[in-house]
Amino acid sequence: MSKDSKRREALVYHAKPKPGKIKVVPTKKYATQRDLSLAYSPGVAEPCLEIEKDKNNCYKYTAKGNLVAVISNGTAVLGLGNIGPEASKPVMEGKGLLFKIFADIDVFDIEVDTENVEEFIQTVKMIAPTFGGINLEDIKAPEAFEIEKRLKEELDIPVMHDDQHGTAIISAAALLNALELSEKNIGEVNIVVSGAGAAAVSCTRLYIAFGAKRENIVMLDSKGVIRDNRENLTSQKAEFATHRKINTLAEAMDGADVFIGLSTSDIVTPNMLKTMAKNPVVFAMANPNPEIRYDIAVATRDDIIMATGRSDHPNQVNNVLGFPFIFRGALDVRATGINEAMKMAAVKALASLAKESVPEQVNIAYGETRLTFGKDYIIPKPFDPRLISVVPPAVAKAAMESGLAKEPIEDWQRYEETLLERLGSDNKIVRLLHNRARLNPKQVVFAEGDQLAVLKAAQIVFEEGIAIPILLGRKDIIENLKKEIEFEADVLIIDPKSDEQKTQRDKYAKVYWEQRKRKGVTFFSAKKLMRERNYFAAMMVNEGDADALISGYTRSYPEVLKPMLELIGLAPGATRAATTNVMMTERGPLFLSDTSINIDPNVNDLAKIAQMTAKMVQLFGLTPVMAMTSFSNFGSSKRERTTKVSQAVEYLHNRHPELLIDGELQVDFALNSSMLQDKFPFSKLAGRKVNTLIFPNLESANITYKLLKELNKTESIGPIMMGMKKPVHILQLDASVDEIVNMTAIAVIDAQQKGKNKLNKTISSEFSTMG
Repeated sequence: MSKDSKRREALVYHAKPKPGKIKVVPTKKYATQRDLSLAYSPGVAEPCLEIEKDKNNCYKYTAKGNLVAVISNGTAVLGLGNIGPEASKPVMEGKGLLFKIFADIDVFDIEVDTENVEEFIQTVKMIAPTFGGINLEDIKAPEAFEIEKRLKEELDIPVMHDDQHGTAIISAAALLNALELSEKNIGEVNIVVSGAGAAAVSCTRLYIAFGAKRENIVMLDSKGVIRDNRENLTSQKAEFATHRKINTLAEAMDGADVFIGLSTSDIVTPNMLKTMAKNPVVFAMANPNPEIRYDIAVATRDDIIMATGRSDHPNQVNNVLGFPFIFRGALDVRATGINEAMKMAAVKALASLAKESVPEQVNIAYGETRLTFGKDYIIPKPFDPRLISVVPPAVAKAAMESGLAKEPIEDWQRYEETLLERLGSDNKIVRLLHNRARLNPKQVVFAEGDQLAVLKAAQIVFEEGIAIPILLGRKDIIENLKKEIEFEADVLIIDPKSDEQKTQRDKYAKVYWEQRKRKGVTFFSAKKLMRERNYFAAMMVNEGDADALISGYTRSYPEVLKPMLELIGLAPGATRAATTNVMMTERGPLFLSDTSINIDPNVNDLAKIAQMTAKMVQLFGLTPVMAMTSFSNFGSSKRERTTKVSQAVEYLHNRHPELLIDGELQVDFALNSSMLQDKFPFSKLAGRKVNTLIFPNLESANITYKLLKELNKTESIGPIMMGMKKPVHILQLDASVDEIVNMTAIAVIDAQQKGKNKLNKTISSEFSTMG
């Protein structure tokens, strides 16, 4: 290889990777000696020389363009105060995680051991060449103002103190929408701001930028109303000092339209609320306890529009709606700073997004039937998947229009696609599942509670509020294992074989015998079966003593399935059960059906499996885009195994044209949209991203899901049972703790749905139309 060829190879190797799903593995090859020689000496010299010629090449050959420093000195950490740099580190690491999971931004957290403003500034300036942006965090006022001001002036990369501007941006978006609902003009409203720290000052400045009048604003600190005749005011407090002759919060609240709380808990009384103007806007954002409790506020004024900093009430003012996406937009155009125009663009984008139709995925995550713009929904939810494709483009455009962008974006559609590609849906899907389960946790019986992995999963779902576990097994074994893993909660433990369960066993046996006495079951055999965990657990669910069931960790799938089908039975209208596995692939969640039950489904079976899977995909908040797979493409092979697939597709096209399904298709064409578009442009799936594969038989589905799981280490949720009367879910042999936790969340959500009697009615209706 020539010298020039080696040089080009080294530069290509070090070129920054294309945006894609979050990865926790190196993005460069490193398997061979050749790879290592490119990564380090001698190949690494080439990008070094290119950067020496032009420092801007650092963005081309290194990770600088996607790297943000989260920097603190620990002087104002959350509600903990000045706890020092070391104690602030967990918060900074957590902040870095939020940058990564919400916007795919890499972070180094840096804790600086100085409270001297000049030393802090010089430290940040000296390390700035490493980073594409600087996020200042938890620095006390008034020093924070000077530090941010100087760094913005002296560095040519984005710098933002999130404590100031994050809260300002989110609350400003909420305020604009709240005032719109109240039919009030921001330029005319009277605003009370309780608090005079960095966040309060930044919020007030941003409200003024949107039209609030300075003379209509009253700010308070710990000493009361900040009046212009008070001595020794900082420049920031002097900026908002009022000439009005009032001294207390109660006086300031009389007739006010808006209250902004960034101070301390329980300082606002119901009487103060009663003196406010019609349709008051109250943002009580002190954490963890607001200036007035939400329940008290809404009980006092039925016309109030309220927001807090808490996730357990509507309208949470959460900075995660802002900083990841603001930095994402700034980094993507190589902005030299973050200015007012960019912050205002973020505000408008967030305010506008709250008025649009909310994806079902978000409704599901927050347990809402339908979130709509109104008093209880004035800002988007943090798990809204649209944030990544809405806020960064708005910020990037503002940077370009205000002259701060060094690399302007030309193809906005491609940019939005790139933003969506940055975040895989897998972890978000899991978070959404857990979040939804927590809204209404159910009693889940674990048939193998004396297995360590099962017990660990039960501990996790209990401690995280996902489910209320009931453990079946030998009590002494379970108690010993609980001590071993420090699971101290007082959860129900039942040994179906113990004497103390005889009454319960006999009760269940009688019910079972009545159901199956004409099918060869005697009362004696029924009592014997009730000593078996899976029969006992199934009867618990049948009789309402548990809401859902998890089993299968130590036994074969058919062995566990038999009692479930016998005791639980199928949903009304269902003629068979089926399973789907959700594979968390790099392209996003991929549903595979049927992975565990139907060995060689016929035409009708395949159609029913597809319909049930479509409903399950929707349960995850996704739109099902389904391919019926085979070794043939649209009749290229005329075999019985392929024609049954095409006939099932034809049936669904005729009876259920609303379903996005096509086939028969080979898997590579199903998953490669450009190949499909090129060869089969007539397909209903052309140009679409398939997220569901329906397989022609059990062996192909089961082998595929296990190959993906083992070769690619793809996380799997499943097999998820479909078509059953009650929420019963069977694990694969030796499932991992995470898999058991995820399946438990599914079981809880299944129980929530069946409790509402929605899912069964839908499936029953679907089956009844098939005849």
